[in-house]
Amino acid sequence: MADPYPYLLGGELLLTAGVHIPEAAGSDGGAPGRAQSRPGEYFDDYVSRIVAAGGAALGFGLAPVHDTVPRALVAACDAYELPLLEVPPQTTFSGVARAVWQLMAQARHAELRRVTEAQQSLASAASRPDPVPSVLRQLAQRVGGWAVLYGPEGAEIAEAGRDPSVEAREALAELVRVVVGRGSATASDTTAAGAHLAAYALGAGQGFVLGVAAPRRDPGDHTIASVAAVLLSLLTGEHRSGTGAARSSALVRLLLGAPPETVAPLLGGERWRVVHGVPEGAAGPGRDERPEPPPGPGRHGRPDAAPGARRHERPEVTAPAGRLEQPNATPGAPRPGRPAPHLPDAVAASALGAALGSPLVDLAGGVVRVLVPAEREPVAQAGWTLGVSAAVGPGEWPAADTQAGRALARARATRTPLVRHGARPALADLLPPGEAEAHARTLLAPLGENAALADTLRTWLSLHGSWDRTAVALGVHRNTVRQRIARCSALLGTDLDDPDVRMELWFALRQR
Repeated sequence: MADPYPYLLGGELLLTAGVHIPEAAGSDGGAPGRAQSRPGEYFDDYVSRIVAAGGAALGFGLAPVHDTVPRALVAACDAYELPLLEVPPQTTFSGVARAVWQLMAQARHAELRRVTEAQQSLASAASRPDPVPSVLRQLAQRVGGWAVLYGPEGAEIAEAGRDPSVEAREALAELVRVVVGRGSATASDTTAAGAHLAAYALGAGQGFVLGVAAPRRDPGDHTIASVAAVLLSLLTGEHRSGTGAARSSALVRLLLGAPPETVAPLLGGERWRVVHGVPEGAAGPGRDERPEPPPGPGRHGRPDAAPGARRHERPEVTAPAGRLEQPNATPGAPRPGRPAPHLPDAVAASALGAALGSPLVDLAGGVVRVLVPAEREPVAQAGWTLGVSAAVGPGEWPAADTQAGRALARARATRTPLVRHGARPALADLLPPGEAEAHARTLLAPLGENAALADTLRTWLSLHGSWDRTAVALGVHRNTVRQRIARCSALLGTDLDDPDVRMELWFALRQR
């Protein structure tokens, strides 16, 4: 091709047999539509386009078109400092490409091995009694340069490696000021003497910065330095904000009898929210299990089955967790044949607290509780079901804890990622979640596991008993709605025209 520019991405070895070169390229040949003003202008244009596209080198194959590499092409490559390779006739272009790919794969493998070894040595250094100096020493050794930790005021706290020149040291300090001033995560530069500089903000970029100066920049250096930055962020986290000492002081004061109002300022806020969270699908406190129905006719072993129920349609019995246990069973242990509930661990609890912006996390009974400053509005978190209290002062923390627990119960009952405590209490707020769910299960037990009946009844009640609107909402015929509602009335043994019955059923369906 006469112009390879549109087909290059940068860094390629371009191979050509010179088929595109005009016969008189040295005199009047050139790019299409252009007259040549001097010998070799065609090759100047050709090489300049390769360089402009970022080509790494040019390989010229001898035979069958050219016996030698054109002198004008050699001169143009010299002028533009583009490496030129002569490919012998017996060497195929596919063989060259295969060799290049093998070399690239070897280089990539060597880089990955170097990065892996560096990660292991940095992790080992972080576990030593002097972790910060040890990490800096390992980093300096791996990049063959100088590593330094800067404090919030820009002072050099610790350093390791070969001392850089005064120019490099001053340039790195200036680069650190740029990172802190602009709130950037990283920045890099190169001095006039060729020293490569890099700065990495630690943690949230609130003061500590890692600086690196090296005489060269090898593949993998950035990855290695990034690993060191992460380790140093963990090692300096408590020193950055002082929150660890403040939390320790608050705990000691509470244990010694100080009221929460006097301790709250140490934690960083005057008004707080309590957030309760469980992983999606977790069987937390108050969650019902579904044991096997006991032998005997009817519900709960009694002969008084609901009117209209057939024996082969006897519904499955439901009961609150812990109400019906197998003999000699361990409380809370999963039943045979059932998977153990997915409960959060300490790592997941800490991750939720970090996502909500608070380190004040408690994990107990399968529920994560987080105390969040009121100015940080909690938002839904992927994989979690959350209940959020109203913003309260420290003296109302117990009440907020109750609010969050009830909000979490509503969130799980309605399969909503996040529910906030309302300013006006609802009927469900007046009952413990476990009792409300137990009542709902008992009342709706005659419907069994027939989801169509429960969904139809819920939709019909929400639309104030409208047959047509219910049929449209469910996408079924109105006669189907009538049949299902009649079936519900027969199974439940109630008059669905009674407003008291409708209210009780609506409350139960909201808990289902």
